[in-house]
Amino acid sequence: MTSTPALTPSAPATRTLRPDRDTTARRLLASSAKHSYDPQVDIDWDAPLEPGLYGMSPEWSSLYGTALWDGMSEPARIRMTEHEFCSISGVGIWFEMILMQMILRDIYDQDPATPHVQFALTEIADECRHSVMFARTAEKYGAPSYRPSPSAHRWGRLFKTLANGPDLYAAILVAEEVLDIFQRELIADERVQPLTRAVSRIHVVEEARHMRFARDEIARRAAGMSRRQRSEQRFVLGVVANIIVDNLVNPGVYASVGLDPDVAVRTARENEHYRAKLRSSAENLTTFLQEAGLVGGSSIRLWRKARLL
Repeated sequence: MTSTPALTPSAPATRTLRPDRDTTARRLLASSAKHSYDPQVDIDWDAPLEPGLYGMSPEWSSLYGTALWDGMSEPARIRMTEHEFCSISGVGIWFEMILMQMILRDIYDQDPATPHVQFALTEIADECRHSVMFARTAEKYGAPSYRPSPSAHRWGRLFKTLANGPDLYAAILVAEEVLDIFQRELIADERVQPLTRAVSRIHVVEEARHMRFARDEIARRAAGMSRRQRSEQRFVLGVVANIIVDNLVNPGVYASVGLDPDVAVRTARENEHYRAKLRSSAENLTTFLQEAGLVGGSSIRLWRKARLL
């Protein structure tokens, strides 16, 4: 575990301070100084995978509980959970690249001497390490670098350039909170490879700070929205939720274990067990976003389509 001194700059008397925002940022900076990791050295990448263990909890597989899952051999199930975890991690890399650019654009004109900007930069550094960690995990499992669909990739390029309201941080929260619940279960599951559990533990610890940061920004920015802005933000966020969830499991995952990708994608989409897992992982998220006014009205249909409500 790495440890660096917390940043506590002395602000000039002429600087405009934002007590609530900066108080949160100072606390998060202090936590980062005490509880940050370097996956390059804090994970034993040379340790062999343990025979018979899953890549992630089988109950989190998109096919768990279906006839396709029941018809698979145990080695095939294990292999698929490895690839599913790597696919989810690949989407994590894609979205972390988006959020790093959004955050940099958001703080571009702000004072770097403030705790708020310093924590934003600290978060970006965390995300860089996470992306490398996820990429090395896929390499260790012998999985390809799973990426989102071409249309999602194009959408991401547009979103990272234009997002500028509460949806900037709310989109981050959609991706991170769903993965947080998922990974907390993996950490506690002894049926899962130690590699997956170590990667999940690092991500959960550091993302807890990122989610606190995002929630504060969302609450602050959503409070001043007009009715039109609220409607627009709700629509955009509903679309974001669908794109993220639809890209969690790349169709290539199913092909890797000999399944017909088209059949498997349809089966996963209709799998009530998987839908329930997604909904349960998003309960805290959707409650918070509803309270902030960012989920409601016609956007409810989008969230149901995404299987998060």
